[in-house]
Amino acid sequence: MINDCANAPSTGDPSPAVTGAPCDGVGARPVPRPRRPSAVPRRLLVFGLALAVVLSVPGFSYAQALTYPGNATWQMRSVEWLRDHGGGPLVNRIENWYYTANLPTGSAPDQALLPVVTPGVAAAGRALVPPPPTSAGQTPVPREGSWVSGRLDSTGAPAIYTSFFRPDAQYPSVVAGVAWIRARDTSAHLIAGTRQPAGHSWPGGAQVQPGDVPKLVATFNSGWKMSDTHGGFYLAGQRAGHLTDGQASIVITDSGAATIGQWSRDVAMNPHVVAVRQNLALIVDHGRPVSGLDANTGQRWGSYENQHQYTWRSGVGVDAAGDLIYVAGANLTLQTLAAALADVRVVRGMELDIHSALVSFAWWAPTPTGEVGPTKLLPGMERPANRYLTPDQRDFFYLTLR
Repeated sequence: MINDCANAPSTGDPSPAVTGAPCDGVGARPVPRPRRPSAVPRRLLVFGLALAVVLSVPGFSYAQALTYPGNATWQMRSVEWLRDHGGGPLVNRIENWYYTANLPTGSAPDQALLPVVTPGVAAAGRALVPPPPTSAGQTPVPREGSWVSGRLDSTGAPAIYTSFFRPDAQYPSVVAGVAWIRARDTSAHLIAGTRQPAGHSWPGGAQVQPGDVPKLVATFNSGWKMSDTHGGFYLAGQRAGHLTDGQASIVITDSGAATIGQWSRDVAMNPHVVAVRQNLALIVDHGRPVSGLDANTGQRWGSYENQHQYTWRSGVGVDAAGDLIYVAGANLTLQTLAAALADVRVVRGMELDIHSALVSFAWWAPTPTGEVGPTKLLPGMERPANRYLTPDQRDFFYLTLR
C-alpha cells in the first residue's frame, strides 16, 4: 500500500496528496472538509430585513406626524396618528374610561382658574346685553355672571362681552366661560388648518390674516376632525367631505355674517355662502337642549359613551337676535354643555371641539402700546391665547370689527 502521508508534497500544504483514509502518523491530524454555508443565517437576515421594512413604515409615518407643519402638541399629534392608523376604537375606549372615571371634585371653583372680571357697561342707545348667566342653583361666587366688555366698535360700544358661570348643579366646582359677540359689529372668518380639513390647498395660510390682526375681536376653535363629523367643510368654492342634510352647521356669507342651524332646514347653500363648517347634530334647538343627548342613539354626537366624558368642551350658538354665543369649560359632559348654551339663551347651538389641547378662545383688545392683545376666555385653557397667529393644524374661526 502506498503511504499517502509519506508521498505528500512538502509545500507546506497539510492536505494528503491522494484522498483516502486520514493520515495517522506522528504529528498528523485529520483535516476537516470545508462545510457549505448554512441557509439558516441567510433566512434570518431576510426575515430581519423584512421586519425592519414593516416596522419602518409606521415609524416613518409617525415621524412625519410629529414634524408636520402647524401648531399642535406632541400628545395631540400622537393620538391623531393612532386614530388615523386604526387605533380609534382603542383611543375612544381609553378616553371614555379616563374622563368618565375622573369626576369633578370640590364644592367651589378654584379661584386661580377664574377670569379677572371688571364689569362693563353697555353704551347708551344700543341694545342691552342679555341677562347675565346664572349658576344652576348655586350661590354665585364673586364676579360670577358679570359681563366684561371687550373690543369696542367705531361708535364706542362693545362688540363682545365675556363672563363665567357654573352650569352644573351636581358639581359646583365646574365653571363655564361665555362670550357674547354682537353680529352687526363683527365679520366672521373660517380658516382651514394645515391638516384639517385635508385634500386641498386652502386659502389663508392656516392662520389669522396679518392684515386682520389689528381688527381682531375673537379667535376660537372649530369642530372635530372631518373624518368624525359625519358632515362637510366648504370654503372659497372648495369642499372637503359632504355637506350633509340634518347636520349642525356654521354658515358665513359674503357680508361676513355668521349663523348656525340645521343644514337644509335652517341654512342651505346659496350664491352668498362663502364658508360652511359642519359638526355632528345640533345640541340646542328652539332654545332647549335636544332630546336624546344622554343616550346618543345612532352616535349622532360622536362615539358611544363620548357624551358622558367629563372633559373640556366647547360649543357655539346664536340667540334670537342672531348674535353669536360661545361657551366652553372643563369637566363638561355633552348634556351640561347643551344646558349651558340654553342658559345663555342660545336658540340653536352645536358642539365644537373637545379636550384640553383643542379648546381655545381668546378675546382681543388694544393694549397700552397701541397693538391688540389676546386674553383667554378662561385662564385654564391650555393653548396660548395667540395660538392662531401662526399656522395651526386645525381649522378655526376668527372675528374682526366691521
